[in-house]
Amino acid sequence: MSGHSKWKTNKGKKMAADAAKGKIYTKLIKEITAAAREGGGNTDNNVRLRTAIAHAKEANMPSDNVKMAVKRGTGELPGIVYENVVYEAYGPGGVAILAEALTDNKNRTTAEVRNIMSKKGGNLAGAGAVNWMFTKKGYISIDKGLIGEDELMNIVLEAGAEDMKHEGDNYEITTSVQDFEKVKEALQAKDIKWQEAELTMVPSSVVKVAGNDAKQLLGLIDALEEHDDVQQVYANFDIPDEIMEQINAE
Repeated sequence: MSGHSKWKTNKGKKMAADAAKGKIYTKLIKEITAAAREGGGNTDNNVRLRTAIAHAKEANMPSDNVKMAVKRGTGELPGIVYENVVYEAYGPGGVAILAEALTDNKNRTTAEVRNIMSKKGGNLAGAGAVNWMFTKKGYISIDKGLIGEDELMNIVLEAGAEDMKHEGDNYEITTSVQDFEKVKEALQAKDIKWQEAELTMVPSSVVKVAGNDAKQLLGLIDALEEHDDVQQVYANFDIPDEIMEQINAE
């Protein structure tokens, strides 16, 4: 998860700006609709939907918007059918990239993603080229100032977490998809607030990137995340702290 926390901090600032423009709402509505279509409208049985709705609440999306998106997904209301598409690519420095998209026009989105890649130093790869390097996991980030390491470790491991480690000023907790909600519930029971809680794709190994490659790589990821159809971008980079901080400050 190297670089994850610092990059998430930077993304958090971007999300706040996007929320003001309403852009983040569009992506969240797509995700809620697709999640409800895939697994039904009951959040008790649909982790993807439960996570999407939690993100919508964090972004202060009106509850009526959430309800309508769920109903469009379940077919109670008419709506656009979105197709899940995963783009696999290599970025500057040989970094593996996964970009998950929801689109109503795959050909258009693919052409636009390919154009971003060509302009920003990336190359689309064939299906299966990099996907094998990533595993879906639950990820939770907690400020170290809230709780001691031993106490937190006991809570999360007892609830089913797979791992906990330090990353800067935070504890990073990794869980299986199945135990993600159990660990969140255990934290809530102790009134421990997290900074980030999401289902993510964790790489099996990382590639160290520095210099111009690092700047170009983060520019590529930014451009992909700015695309209206791209929901999530994952990459197996490891960028030195000082370079990450310098880029975040720009």
